[in-house]
Amino acid sequence: MRIIVLYLALVLANASHAGGIERLKAFVVGAKTAEADFTQTVSDKSGRITQQASGKMMFARPGKFRWDYVAPYEQVIVSDGVKLWLYDADLDQVSVKSLGDVVAGTPAALLAGDNAIEKYFSLNNAGESGGLEWLDATPKNRDTTFERIRMGFRGDVLVQMELYDYFGQRTTLKLSRFSRNPLIPLSRFKFTPPQGADIIGD
Repeated sequence: MRIIVLYLALVLANASHAGGIERLKAFVVGAKTAEADFTQTVSDKSGRITQQASGKMMFARPGKFRWDYVAPYEQVIVSDGVKLWLYDADLDQVSVKSLGDVVAGTPAALLAGDNAIEKYFSLNNAGESGGLEWLDATPKNRDTTFERIRMGFRGDVLVQMELYDYFGQRTTLKLSRFSRNPLIPLSRFKFTPPQGADIIGD
């Protein structure tokens, strides 16, 4: 009887303390679309904050995403799954490129990619800290901006991402008002350059 009780206790413990990798896989399966507010903070290798921004993000798997930066500057990053647009309102400039593998090894691949996450990342559980279950995702393609990405989950909700680049900078993304599987019009993942804007790329 004690063996059965012990076994059940271990099963329940494992279920209630799923690691970061399990949280990510459940997130990918369970959230086909999502939207959230975000704050972004960039720190240099000494820990000094060099940039702060905020806005709203959304995605629809596979490959569609949108990041609207609203403060302190206006910038839009949009993908329809085929092309990627980046609009800088201050410069009145739009950069366009084919999506292809450009997002492989980036946060967009983790959030809005297909289910083949481990094709692009090596995943490792990183334990619990600050009430979140963490994982480390290291891009398999070294020709990327980021050396390592950390993701923190509270239950099955993604709460925070930490992006480490090769220059020692850390970008922290904190998500709030997270909505799972909202109905998002496909038009939100299309971008029409403003009239008169400079267009660079495809």
